Formats: sequence, C-alpha cells, structure tokens
Amino acid sequence: MKGIIFTEFNQLVEETWGLETWEKLLDEVNPPSGGAYTSADTYPDAELFSLVGALSKTVNTPVPDLVRAFGAYLTPRLVRLYPVFVKNKTAKQFLQSVHDIIHVEVKKLYPDAVLPMFRYEDPAPDRLVMLYRSDRKLCPLAEGLIEGTAKQFGVPIRLAHPRCLHKGDDHCRLELQIGKAHGS
Repeated sequence: MKGIIFTEFNQLVEETWGLETWEKLLDEVNPPSGGAYTSADTYPDAELFSLVGALSKTVNTPVPDLVRAFGAYLTPRLVRLYPVFVKNKTAKQFLQSVHDIIHVEVKKLYPDAVLPMFRYEDPAPDRLVMLYRSDRKLCPLAEGLIEGTAKQFGVPIRLAHPRCLHKGDDHCRLELQIGKAHGS
C-alpha cells in the first residue's frame, strides 16, 4: 500500500486521538517500518491493517467504522493535493472519474500501486451505481470516500450497499442517490 495512506492515517490518529495514541499504536504493533512513513514509498498492507486493528481496540470502535471515517477524512486532503480532479466537476462526475481517470494518473505516478477496480452503472441523472472489486475488501474506505465527496461538493448522497465482498459476493454494489447541491 502506498505510503500516503499511512501518512494520512497517522495524521487522522494524531488529530483525533493525539500523538500519544499514535505512539501507543506503534509500540503495540511494532511495524517493520518502525512507523517512519513517506508518502511515495510502499508498505505491506498487513502493517496498516495491524495499526487499524490496534486503534479499534484502543478507542473501542469497530474496524469498519474507523476505515469509513478514514475515507471521509482522506477525501478533502486528497482534493487539496490534487485539485485538478474535482475542477469543473459535479460530485457524480468526480465519482465516475475514479477508475478511468484518477486511478490511471495514480498508476503513472506510482506504477506499483495496487488499486481497486470500479465499474459504473448510470441509471438516472441523480443516481450512480459503483461496482467495487478489491482483494483488500476495503469497501468501508470507499463508503467513506463517497461520504467525503458529498461533503466536499456540498450535496447529500444516500448510499445503499446491498452486495458486499464481506458477505461472500464477488463485488460490492454501492448504490448512490445524489441530491441537489446545498444552496441550489
């Protein structure tokens, strides 16, 4: 997993629960990297999963809830780093660009990045279906990124998740109902 995920997770933990909590996690997990992350390097997925698991126990919050919160936290931070991806787009257009535009650009920067696969169904102007596949099964992260997108664009997005990798399905089906922008 790319280091930017680790550095941003570190920031989330420190901003939400404090530096002491981050240091406690590093002591408990004792990651091979020593917890010294750089955004461009690659680290084992298991290292992040161990940190999230330890945080779950420390703050008494289920792992999926933490991963979803991380996705919501990550969205505006990535938008600040890469504003070109949201410029002149609606929330729906932005979400539809994840696989064929954003992930293509990520692969140019980080050829070794292992990214999830998204496919889309576009049943109506105010609806979008995102079909998610990933061996990592980080659908709560995708949910959080969608939540963060709603906030970033100032639009309500209702999310249903009727099919899920965690339930034995071969993909996750994320059904979105996208409302009007606030103030429209």
